[in-house]
Amino acid sequence: MFNLLVVDDEKNARLYMEAVLKKNNYNVFTACDGKEALDILDREHIDLVLLDIMMPNMDGYEFTEMLRSVDDTMPILMISAKQLPDDRRRGFLAGTDDYMTKPVDEQEMLLRIKALLRRARIVNEKKITVGDAVLDYESLTVSRKDETVFLPQKEFQLLYMLLSYPGKIFTRIQLMDEIWGPECETGWETVTVHIARLRKRFENWDEFSIESVRGLGYRAVKKV
Repeated sequence: MFNLLVVDDEKNARLYMEAVLKKNNYNVFTACDGKEALDILDREHIDLVLLDIMMPNMDGYEFTEMLRSVDDTMPILMISAKQLPDDRRRGFLAGTDDYMTKPVDEQEMLLRIKALLRRARIVNEKKITVGDAVLDYESLTVSRKDETVFLPQKEFQLLYMLLSYPGKIFTRIQLMDEIWGPECETGWETVTVHIARLRKRFENWDEFSIESVRGLGYRAVKKV
């Protein structure tokens, strides 16, 4: 079970978020500001933080910057009543992974949490083995026996994402959100270009392939 931390100075907001998350099988901790949240992080393993911005003592921007300053890669989802583009930009510059405005859509929030946890798991696992092929996240390489292919970061992340869930169909929009981020202004056509490059690079590899699913998207297939 994943441990989530809700940080919000409004008691009713904390209670609501806690109820929704527990209903969906998450273990939930709550804090009323950034300082209390840091105390909880010292004591507990937390997988993801849901974070308000406007709080006393230490606001959401300060909290995020502090975590990122020590190279903490924990997923952070900012949820705030602040809706201006400048507020969103400041959140992403501070280091948040995603941003939602209040009042939140419950189902959208849950989907975003799942996506952030999935992305974090992919990064933390570091390696995937498919037969003789090994994908190494730290070196951005795909190797087998005496052959090693160095990939650009986005190509590697795309292949790693697909092979983390073999057989699962991902739409272009899902892949854009996962790899390029929800704030990216690049069109989904870039996914098509990257997929084409990956297919060309690994067309003679027997361990895996990337299939198009008409009208839906792409999936990776393990062949060994």
